Amino acid sequence: MRQRHIVLSERVAAALRDGEPVVALESTIITHGLPRPENVEAASDFERTVTEHRAVPATIAMIDGVVHIGLEPDDLARLASTDGALKLSARDLPVAMAQRATGGTTVAATTLLASPAGIRVFATGGIGGVHRDAAATFDESADLGILGSCRITVISGGVKSILDIGATLERLETLSVTVLVYGTDRFPAFWLTDSGYTVDFSVATPGEVAEIMRAADALALPGGILVANPLPETAQLDPAVHDRLLAEALEAADAATIRGKDVTPFLLDYIHEHTARTSVAVNLEIVRGNCKLGAEIAHAWSALQTDGP
Repeated sequence: MRQRHIVLSERVAAALRDGEPVVALESTIITHGLPRPENVEAASDFERTVTEHRAVPATIAMIDGVVHIGLEPDDLARLASTDGALKLSARDLPVAMAQRATGGTTVAATTLLASPAGIRVFATGGIGGVHRDAAATFDESADLGILGSCRITVISGGVKSILDIGATLERLETLSVTVLVYGTDRFPAFWLTDSGYTVDFSVATPGEVAEIMRAADALALPGGILVANPLPETAQLDPAVHDRLLAEALEAADAATIRGKDVTPFLLDYIHEHTARTSVAVNLEIVRGNCKLGAEIAHAWSALQTDGP
């Protein structure tokens, strides 16, 4: 399938046409999250994880002003090796299209592109949210508003721990985004299994998530569902180390007058550097686990459509 600015790979187009399970994957982890060649290796690993769990991966990115929903190996390699690739949120897409730019799509942009294409499940690491100083800066990720307006189920490691998690959960409630936690009612904080916050609803199986998706459709809810998938405690970053480094990173960002969209990458880079990249390994484990769960949910959703009401 090809339009002027949007291309679906043959494999993704066929899967959507035939009702096969499909999982969207974002691409800023390729362009901005990891160094070369780790970035292309990780992207291939995530796609392989989805495939091994009986779903079709659809990595989304922009290449020369054209949105690709499902990357061929050559496109994936090119994206991973492009110097100066942009980090594209939803609002950046029309400018990048017009200027024939190349870049990775954030959670917001990936959601905005995947949902109208008919992809109902999206696996990522952690979503953005309300920043800690939002009362003064009004800094809030576009991820939240887009999730509140697109019918898609996003599987993540919760909200990044560098954000104001309590305020983010309140904002998700305001936007009528259904929030579920897989296997517990304790909301995770990306690198950490437990953020200290609880949610109203937990789910125990992919099939249960698929049933909630079908009920949301029956109600014609306009927005999405967030499924938070906590890491096992044995796999999380040491909480004491995390808390110390986050406090240091916040101080360093303030001292360097880091603002806006530069805050998150600055804080993440600081923590990566000061954990000798242990946090990177945890990050990859988070995404890998979400790819697995996302594929299982997509498979349950596909089976539900085949079985009918």
